Amino acid sequence: GSDSGGKSDADQVRKNYYVRESVGIATGFLIDALHHSGLVTLTHTPKPMLFLNQICERDKSERPYILLVVGYPAESATLPLHAIKKKSLGEISTFI
Repeated sequence: GSDSGGKSDADQVRKNYYVRESVGIATGFLIDALHHSGLVTLTHTPKPMLFLNQICERDKSERPYILLVVGYPAESATLPLHAIKKKSLGEISTFI
């Protein structure tokens, strides 16, 4: 994401707010859509990530957020038990 939103008609740089939050929400929607399409994802958020700017030849004002690897699952792919068995709503919440 980039904190600056480009230039307006008056050639003034506009400030974008909540960039990380917006990118995070959009990434969640993308991952959900990919999973519903039958694809699998692997996310990685190395720190620091700025090495990607050089590799991808991106401007220093842009900040990498996440590496997202996407593909089809192998025929022999399995899910860990904790990914299959979910707690009930009552186990994870308290209602007043």
